[in-house]
Amino acid sequence: MRILVTGGAGYIGSVLVPKLLARGHEVRVVDRMFWGLPHYADEPGVELVNADVRRMPEGVLDGIDAVDHLAGFSNDPTAEFSPEANWQMNAVATETIAALCKTSGVHRLVFGSSCSLYDGAEEDGLLDEQAALAPRGAYATSKRYSEEALLRHAGDDFEPVVLRQATVFGASPRMRFDLVINAFVKDALVRQRLILHGGGRMWRPLVSVNDLADAHVGCLEAPSELVAGETFNVVGENYQVRELAEVVAAALVKLGKPVALEDGPLPKIVRNYKCSGEKLRKRLDLELPTTATVAVAELVDLYGKTPVEHLGHPKYYNIAWMELLEQVRPAYQAMQNIFEPIEE
Repeated sequence: MRILVTGGAGYIGSVLVPKLLARGHEVRVVDRMFWGLPHYADEPGVELVNADVRRMPEGVLDGIDAVDHLAGFSNDPTAEFSPEANWQMNAVATETIAALCKTSGVHRLVFGSSCSLYDGAEEDGLLDEQAALAPRGAYATSKRYSEEALLRHAGDDFEPVVLRQATVFGASPRMRFDLVINAFVKDALVRQRLILHGGGRMWRPLVSVNDLADAHVGCLEAPSELVAGETFNVVGENYQVRELAEVVAAALVKLGKPVALEDGPLPKIVRNYKCSGEKLRKRLDLELPTTATVAVAELVDLYGKTPVEHLGHPKYYNIAWMELLEQVRPAYQAMQNIFEPIEE
C-alpha cells in the first residue's frame, strides 16, 4: 500500500514509519519537521512533505491507499499552551482530513486518539470501549470531537479506525522525556530521586511505543470486517505510578546509582483510571508484550551514560520545544523579511 502518515516525524511516527517500510509499504509523511528531518529520510519508499495538517497541500492524497493520522498536539501541557491551535490542529484538521479522504477515494484512516477520554470517569475496574467518556481539558476534549467527526463520516466509502492510546513509553528516534516512564528514567539519572505525587497510588494504562506502532500497522492492514468503524483501546498493561518508579529505581540500583522515592503533594488534576485492551488483542490476535521493566532497561542502557545536561535539552520535551519555537519565531520572521524582494 501507499500510506500517508501525518506526524510521521514525531515520537510515535518515527517508530511506525520504518515498520511500514519494512513490510513493503510506501510512505508519504506530512509533518512540520519541528525536530529536524526524521532518521529514515533517505530510506527508499519515503516521501517527505513539510506541511501543517491545518493546511493540507493540494493533491497530498493522490495515489494514497490509507492514512495514519498522528499529527497534532500530544498532551495537556501543549494543548493548554495554545487552546485555539490545539482545537484547530487536533479537532478541525482531523475532520478536514476525513472529508479529504472521502473525496480522494481513501477508504481507511487510522486515528491516534487517547485513553484520556476516560479520565474523569467515575466507574471502577477496567474501562473498555463501552465505558462512559469523561474528557477533561482541551486535549481530551479535542480528541473526543475528532472521534465523533470521524465516525460521522464512516460508511461503505470510508473506514475510520479509532485507537485510544494509553500513555506511551519507551525509546524512539524522536525521543521524549515528558512521558511518565521516560521522565522517571531521566529524573533518576539526573537527580537520583523521584517525586511521587500523592504517594504514586494512581493507576495509569500504558503501552510501549514499539507495541503501539505494531497496533497501527495491524489496523492499517486488517480486513474491513475486523476494524472498519471500530474503536479500540491500545493498552499493554495498567500500572500504579509508584510501581513504575520502583521499576526505574531497581534498574538504577544495578548500576550502583541508588534512587530515592519521595512522596509529594497531589497535583491539581488527579488522573486515576485503568483500561482494558482486550478487544484489540482478540480482534487482531495481537500481542502488546513490552513491559515497563523491559523498556526501562533499554532506556537506561541508551541514556545511562549521557551527560545530565544533555537530558535536559528542550528537544526532548514537547512543551519546552514549543515555548522555544515561540520565542525564536519573531527573529525567524524578521530574517525572512530581509531576504524577501522589495516591490518596486
